[in-house]
Amino acid sequence: MEEQEFKGRNEVYSKSVRAGKRRTYFFDVKTTKANDYYLVITESKKKFNEDGSSSYEKHKIFLYKEDFDKFAEGLTETIAHIRTIAPAMNHEPASSEHGNDSTNNDSNNDSGYSDLKFEDLSGEPAKE
Repeated sequence: MEEQEFKGRNEVYSKSVRAGKRRTYFFDVKTTKANDYYLVITESKKKFNEDGSSSYEKHKIFLYKEDFDKFAEGLTETIAHIRTIAPAMNHEPASSEHGNDSTNNDSNNDSGYSDLKFEDLSGEPAKE
């Protein structure tokens, strides 16, 4: 995992999370002209072309401060539901079957997940 902080630009903070051999997620905090914070979540996938060259396919989600709590709540509930219907996920390392490589995760984080606290972005505690 890589963290960066930016000064003097509309990019305030960036964190990258490598998820397997071909996928990386970027969490970029930026500011608007009115100095409001928003989050850009980017999924970057490495693709291989027929000629052997590679390229990256990117998908972005823009998340604005008024939606932080709803987004965090929806994500938390969805992950909890998955863990309820597939309890083995709580104890097994990430499967290479789905392109995950648990050796690429931060050694201090055995679960393979990153703790993203939305209250850090909004300045208010997240609602539970």
